[in-house]
Amino acid sequence: MSTKKRIAIYPGSFDPITNGHIDVVRRAVRLFDELVVAVGNNNTKNPVFTVEQRLAQLEKTCGNIPGVRIVSFSGLLYEAVKTYGAVAVVRGLRAVSDFEWEFQMALMNRELAPECETIFLMPSPEYSFVSSTMIKDIARLHGDIAPFVPPAIAEDLRLKFAAK
Repeated sequence: MSTKKRIAIYPGSFDPITNGHIDVVRRAVRLFDELVVAVGNNNTKNPVFTVEQRLAQLEKTCGNIPGVRIVSFSGLLYEAVKTYGAVAVVRGLRAVSDFEWEFQMALMNRELAPECETIFLMPSPEYSFVSSTMIKDIARLHGDIAPFVPPAIAEDLRLKFAAK
């Protein structure tokens, strides 16, 4: 019997983290010895929050979940997979529309890191339509995002868009 730690990585921009992300974190961490929640440093997406702010938000919302480690990475995902010794990449699938892109990414990651599998988790039904992009759009227009993000994140977004 192997005593090697089974580590998974859950990459994302988490700009901002939503209740759907947290739902996936809580369910994925039960499947592995450790879940590395990894903020991708991809400035081509024009993030609202800096990597440091997103790491702090993740610490506030997921830092107390046993088995979760929060990190950032830049470059290709397969490099982070190797760095953290991950045996799996966890990805959330909200709808069929997510599947095509995620499927292509999973196949490419399999080519780059064949020792690592991609695991797709669907969020709970109440979060199946929630996306960070939609949350930012609602927050920009000063709409109510309280049902979709933790209170601390709602406050961060309120302050970010208060002057706009």
